[in-house]
Amino acid sequence: MVIGKMEADCVAAYFGGKNILITGATGFLGKVLVEKILRVQPGVTKLFLLVRATDDKSARKRVQTEVTGREIFQVLREKHGMGFEDFIEEKVCPLAGDVMYKDFGLDTAKLEELSKDVDIIVNGAATTNFYERYDVAFDTNVLGAKQICAFANKCTKLKMLLHVSTAYVCGEQEGLVLEKPFMMGDTLREGTHLDIESELNLIKHAQMELKANCATDKAERKTMKELGLKRARHFGWPNTYVFTKAMGEMLLGHLRGDLPVVIIRPSIITSILKDPLPGWMEGVRTIDSVFLGYAKQALKFFLVDPDTIMDVIPGDMVVNSMMVAMLAHSEEQAQTIYHVTSSMSNPASYMTLRESAHRYFVDNPPRGENGEPIRMNKMRFFSTVARLRAYMVIKYKLPLEILHLFNIVLCGVFSRRYNELSGKYRLAMHLIDLYAPYTLFKGRFDDMNLEKLRKAKEQNSDGGEYNFDFDPKTIDWDKYFYMVHFPGVLKYLA
Repeated sequence: MVIGKMEADCVAAYFGGKNILITGATGFLGKVLVEKILRVQPGVTKLFLLVRATDDKSARKRVQTEVTGREIFQVLREKHGMGFEDFIEEKVCPLAGDVMYKDFGLDTAKLEELSKDVDIIVNGAATTNFYERYDVAFDTNVLGAKQICAFANKCTKLKMLLHVSTAYVCGEQEGLVLEKPFMMGDTLREGTHLDIESELNLIKHAQMELKANCATDKAERKTMKELGLKRARHFGWPNTYVFTKAMGEMLLGHLRGDLPVVIIRPSIITSILKDPLPGWMEGVRTIDSVFLGYAKQALKFFLVDPDTIMDVIPGDMVVNSMMVAMLAHSEEQAQTIYHVTSSMSNPASYMTLRESAHRYFVDNPPRGENGEPIRMNKMRFFSTVARLRAYMVIKYKLPLEILHLFNIVLCGVFSRRYNELSGKYRLAMHLIDLYAPYTLFKGRFDDMNLEKLRKAKEQNSDGGEYNFDFDPKTIDWDKYFYMVHFPGVLKYLA
């Protein structure tokens, strides 16, 4: 690690003259990173953005629509005025490709040029659906990491590979979760051994069977989703997403050789705290779907222990830590893992979230279709799955069964209604199973490595353009939720 004070100007200066390959730029975190680099260091040589597209023209259109055309670029757009589009054209190079393919599917000439130019690789490409098809999640989260590593080893002047993972690769571990790497074959269930090649063969075999049986698209999706969940839980992970992200980390550690690798493990990423657009976000996270449901009074209860620590971190803090880590570990032949989290240094409970949300809506009541304010009741929390299941049975399952009996007696008059409500009930119970490992999570993420990184960088306290703060101790959670996050969710996600 670069020792001594790393002032904000030093961090910004590091990116001057650099060529950076970024995957996952169309995602929330990717946009925040691209915007920040371009704003604080207009002297960056080129940002190569690898996006899924049929050709470079389509890739350029997608970047214009899904990245540089978004609200988060408004500060940069105002800064450059009429020259904004020319600036983007000069600095941003969209590439049509996919991390799951060898050499990303790029042609030989483009690959050779890229491998000679690239100084830094940021791999943010991922599928984050908890209940994703196993083949889809494996392609991006596992094979993607393998292909990134293979390409990185071809880059002649590469200074750093930064990989974005998730803190929840730890599964449902309780107590202190350390910033330590996975070794090949590691699992979270005693007595099991994970062979990644065998998992790939299992996927291929399942695909062949589905094809041989002429399975419908719907049946294929269901089978592959269930396979992913089954394999994840067999090895001790709660869902396909974190299972495949853990395998991706294993491959990076195994294949990196002497490459300088940093793995960033954020917890639940929330809206931007300060820089450049407070409250801005994309993609509904768990806590935001709950908040939006509560705003409409459509969701009156939730599975969560109110005293449980809710580990969240604003998106701009994650990006700031990534940029400082790139400087700190440039050309360092080691692998370093950072938990970009808040549960150790500044924990916030779900009770804080509930109280902040209730106070926000008392002061800013939502209105119904008639224009009248909606009366807001506090959300009811269930602290165990068993209690919520019992409530669901009494409140919903028993009335469903009564409707089923009436339907039989009346020769199927209520069949359509019964099937619709029964489907919703099954979905609700499925979501309870998927989200329980997070809303009832009992672990706390050790952030000693991140604390060392903070101490190696002198904080820039003025919150200006060159702010690289990533210390959650500076956050007043109640104030952040009430004044920044909740208004942002309603503005950008509702």
